[in-house]
Amino acid sequence: MNHIPPLSPRLPRHLSPVRRRVLTTAQLRGQGVTVADADERCRPGGTWQRLLPGVFLLHPGPPTSEERLHAALLYAARTPAAPAAARIPLQPSAEEPHAAQPYADALVTGLAALALHGFSSVGPLLSLDTIDVLVPRLRRLRSTGGVRIVRTPSLPAPAFVTGVPVAAVPRALADAVAELTDADAVRALLTEAVRGGHCDPASVVKELTTARLLGRPYVVDAVDSLKAEGRAIAETHLYRMVYEHGLPDPVWNVDLRLPGGPRLGGVDAYWPEQAVAVELDTRTPRQREDATGSGYARKREHLERLGITVVHITPAKLREAMEQQAMVVRTALMASTDRDPAAYVVVRPR
Repeated sequence: MNHIPPLSPRLPRHLSPVRRRVLTTAQLRGQGVTVADADERCRPGGTWQRLLPGVFLLHPGPPTSEERLHAALLYAARTPAAPAAARIPLQPSAEEPHAAQPYADALVTGLAALALHGFSSVGPLLSLDTIDVLVPRLRRLRSTGGVRIVRTPSLPAPAFVTGVPVAAVPRALADAVAELTDADAVRALLTEAVRGGHCDPASVVKELTTARLLGRPYVVDAVDSLKAEGRAIAETHLYRMVYEHGLPDPVWNVDLRLPGGPRLGGVDAYWPEQAVAVELDTRTPRQREDATGSGYARKREHLERLGITVVHITPAKLREAMEQQAMVVRTALMASTDRDPAAYVVVRPR
């Protein structure tokens, strides 16, 4: 019987436990373990197992969810982590989350990423048959062993969840939806993304559009519900902003008209005495970039010609910087005393 040498004592002991249990062929070679030694340990009844091509689990039992994630990222990473201890940090620090990462050009995406982001509608990682990993389009990799390779022309900046590089929620949603055919599952994911405060509808719609998924009827239906959900949540945040930051009471959700004339448009909040209106801007970033001549722009110009100040607030700003948006509105209200009186308009519920 061939003698199998013990794993070299030079194995970096500062690594997290999972990074000591899941290693690549290159890492093992750096610790003095040959491919033949690793193969011998992976025989039936052996103490190791090969999880993926070139990736080994250094115990015989089922892999944990963390071990599966680590193995998937090591398999997809552009360059296997070097054996030198200095190249493999314990975890990225808050100050340098990208420093010396062993997962170059690889991010967890899809349902696995959403599970890491805390989506309850996904279920635990161990329940997922496949882990999606996002890599640059020109990488030569194939999907295998419970790892699905997802290609992208440009790898997005990672978010880090417990030290694991993952795609941001909008991109992870798009990659998950691309593999789903269940309309209820798609609707549940998109609803949780907005209702749970993970992101705003505009960012999700942008990613779904880029992924060319809006041609699927069940995705379009889910997006319509998503937009309605997002507007309802944004309106709730607008109410909170007014009352929690001590702004005067406006009239809510009204149409503005010239006396005996045409409709000027609807606004979400209006202060008649100060002639200040707030409108929730639920357009996608691309729609805002192409805003020349849009209905938003024409309405704003028309109202401002009549002396009415219009404040556009995005749902994201309301969610992330409510106090700052309250200051913007308060400043507009205070500045009304320095302006010429606005034209008289009729205010009607919408």
